[in-house]
Amino acid sequence: MITTARSGTNTLKALKYLYGPGRRNEHTDPHLVASWDGLAPDPGRDWEATLAQLRDALDLHVVRYGRPVAKHVYHRMVRADPGDRNLSDEEWGQVARRVVAAAGIVPDGDPEGCRWVAVHHGDNHIHILATTVRADLTQARLRGDQYRTEAELTRIESELGLKDWSGTRTREYRAGIPKRAKSPELRKAERLGQGETGRERLRTGVRRALAGAADEGEFLARLTAQGIAFEVRRLPSGDAKGYTFALPTGDPGPPVWFSGSQLAADLTLPKIHERFAAGLDQPAPNRPGDQGRPAAVRYRASTTADRVTRSFDDEPQAGQVAAVVSGTIETLDALALTSPVLSRKEINQAARALEYAAVARTRTARSDLRTMRSAARELLYAGPTGGRGEEGTAAATILSSLILLALVIAKWHAAQGHRHQADAARTAADHLRTAYGRHAGRPIALLDTRGRQLPEPVRERQTATVRQVLPADQAVRVLAEDDWAALAATLAEAEAAGHDPAVLLTHAAGRRELASADSPAAVLTWRIRRDARLPVPAPTITPEDHRTAAALSRSTAARPAQPTPQPGMSRGPSLPAAPVPGPLATTSHRPVHRP
Repeated sequence: MITTARSGTNTLKALKYLYGPGRRNEHTDPHLVASWDGLAPDPGRDWEATLAQLRDALDLHVVRYGRPVAKHVYHRMVRADPGDRNLSDEEWGQVARRVVAAAGIVPDGDPEGCRWVAVHHGDNHIHILATTVRADLTQARLRGDQYRTEAELTRIESELGLKDWSGTRTREYRAGIPKRAKSPELRKAERLGQGETGRERLRTGVRRALAGAADEGEFLARLTAQGIAFEVRRLPSGDAKGYTFALPTGDPGPPVWFSGSQLAADLTLPKIHERFAAGLDQPAPNRPGDQGRPAAVRYRASTTADRVTRSFDDEPQAGQVAAVVSGTIETLDALALTSPVLSRKEINQAARALEYAAVARTRTARSDLRTMRSAARELLYAGPTGGRGEEGTAAATILSSLILLALVIAKWHAAQGHRHQADAARTAADHLRTAYGRHAGRPIALLDTRGRQLPEPVRERQTATVRQVLPADQAVRVLAEDDWAALAATLAEAEAAGHDPAVLLTHAAGRRELASADSPAAVLTWRIRRDARLPVPAPTITPEDHRTAAALSRSTAARPAQPTPQPGMSRGPSLPAAPVPGPLATTSHRPVHRP
């Protein structure tokens, strides 16, 4: 169940809405299911009863009070989940009585409580309408009513066998998630034909301005470049108190302003300054030689994501996870801004979904935040990518790393019992999978073709390497995958380039979280190609490929058995820290797959 409340000054107007057709004709068969004494007139079922009579009964104590009461009307909606069974009028009546008691309208055992009614509309929800002056002519104490009501609804759900939404009712969850748009904002967006409300678009714009920004000056300059208005509110002492933001509007009248806290808990001035205080690993806008090389930056960012993912092995504390989530959102925003159209929307949706996996009310770990924000900054300053060839392969590599990072975030939340945050992180991973498939399909298909054309002795040697390096259950899974041929081709290519496939595979598998991947073989393929600086797969099998494969095949009989590899063993070049892959892959008919 979900519940929201609002206040007003006109009892009759509120009753007209409850007994009327609704704004979209959603009100069917409105009638009372409960009231303060069970005897209130019901204009929905009693043809002689009128709305004015019901208004006069509800307002009795307000009139007796003798003085104006600000916003004396209390209106609370309680709605069951669409998947729940339909509750009877009797059950809704019990729900209403427990809700008004929890809210403070009529505390349990208090004969002097306020007057109230509960109206059922046919849909699986009720509206509770009350006036806030009690029979003893004092005003009801409603402070904290939302938390008390939600706690009571959690108990009601358990007793009635309804869907448990308790995860959304904790203070931590409510403090961490983005602030939801209100009904007038939703109606305005619908009227203007906009897919998002102004609040949502403004929140995304502020986050994009914040992604990788080194300091407040750069952040504010980026807001200006997007056309976002801002003000820094100050205390009488002159110290900064907070931010307010507004989008330019096409409607008549002034723009609508939102404080940072009205957008999201981590967009307040103290939280934004906390990011700047964490610093950046690379304060310069870009490294020498990176201008026009977004692929190299994407490979480095994927290495950063792998390193952060590995940190979850040590059961991180909430502050560390908060830093990772915050930094990952910045990385995704930077990636969306610099990605081609075919994947930009999905990456942006992943960032928006991950906002609901935030960890609230904790201080973030500066080192992890600094690492991820630095990756976001590099992505932005390296410039946009066309998404083809080397850049497309680099995009697939970083997306595969970010998918696994989203999944470990989901696992951490699930272990803490944060069901909704875990679901949000999984949703982010799903969006990233879609974006990944749009970049990875062609190069994986080319590698698959090459792998299937490898001579049998070469395939057997790579199979033996996998069985030596990986745990038995993981090796069985990898060898049974559709993407195994692509991994075999990559291992053979690395071997021909002078690397030890066993060492490369050990290094790639040691980065953890293969168990969460849909295709561990694909993840290993991207990691090995990145670490060994292998070129982008060519669109066809060239004569040189055949000559290389034949040479490898002839050398099989002469090669002695390899010992089980250990980390650090290598007979080829050492593993590079900053790979720069090679040229373009162009065609494929392989279906999009998931890493």
